[in-house]
Amino acid sequence: MSKFYPLTIDSVKQDTRDTIVVSFAVPGELQDSFSYLPGQHLTLRSQVNGEELRRSYSICSAVQERRLRVAIKRAPGGLFSNWANDHLQAGQQIEVMPPMGQFNVPLDAANRKHYLAFAAGSGITPMMSIIKTTLLTEPRSRFTLVYANRASSSVIFKDELSDLKDSYLDRLNVVYVMSREQQDVELFNGRIDRAKCDAFLASWIRLDDIDAAFLCGPQQMVDAIGESLQAHGLPKSQIKTELFAASVPARNHAARPVIGSSQCEVTVIVDGTHNVFTMDKEKESVLEAGLKSGIDLRHSCKGGVCATCRCKVVEGKVDMDANYALEDYEIARGFVLSCQSFPVTDKLLLDFDQDN
Repeated sequence: MSKFYPLTIDSVKQDTRDTIVVSFAVPGELQDSFSYLPGQHLTLRSQVNGEELRRSYSICSAVQERRLRVAIKRAPGGLFSNWANDHLQAGQQIEVMPPMGQFNVPLDAANRKHYLAFAAGSGITPMMSIIKTTLLTEPRSRFTLVYANRASSSVIFKDELSDLKDSYLDRLNVVYVMSREQQDVELFNGRIDRAKCDAFLASWIRLDDIDAAFLCGPQQMVDAIGESLQAHGLPKSQIKTELFAASVPARNHAARPVIGSSQCEVTVIVDGTHNVFTMDKEKESVLEAGLKSGIDLRHSCKGGVCATCRCKVVEGKVDMDANYALEDYEIARGFVLSCQSFPVTDKLLLDFDQDN
């Protein structure tokens, strides 16, 4: 799971003025490694101006399509996204880590469910995989998507969404909310905040008919929608969230009183190999200490958002500074984000290979 593989870019399509869709050719011997679930993401790695950069991007294909592709939108000051938009082209190779992520729910052909999704901007990317896979897997289920953008010109996958709507007239409902383009229905104008979501639930969406909700976008929007959904009766366990890493403010580690020794002996299991190193408990995260020790621990955002560095505490204890990716049931099972984890005990055993 932690290994990068060089994949050849099959195609690069300009979807909007500032977004490209990149498809990868996966050789036969890697098909199993790169099989994916809806809502999962890929971590890409490349040298940009002499610096190694890693970024995670959601897969936007249905599982049934067996076509690995991601959308990369330019971001202000985004070193990787701007480089990718300017330089990636068909025939190039780029290093890619196999799919990861828990932004999904179990699907069953016998289900008759109604799913709800709120997305903003490039937050539509995982939703495309989730929506298409769900509608293909569960022929009696429905999906409602509320998609926020500045204007119609910035809508990613606009044509693809239109084709999906035509294919699933009775099972897919798509609502566009524009912040800088006036629409006839006032509810569909402006930003999606708590009041806007409350209004949707009061007049447009019957929450008692919703089985699960998916939220993807900037933290402020996702938090507001999550609060509204729960206030109107949808249990937190039925709400899946994914954040834009750039929307999460940087946090400085607040040192805590050290218990026992000032140092910790850490063992990490990566791809079946046990690696041991010693670190100070309060100076840096387990991830940073492991990387400095020469261990290639998987990571991407380093901000507690993407969950690429997710691992399981087998022995010992850590404190996590921030968590925007793991759900309560994952934490209860012992999973942590190594980029946000600081040792509490004198010995620590972390397993990066465990998935459940």
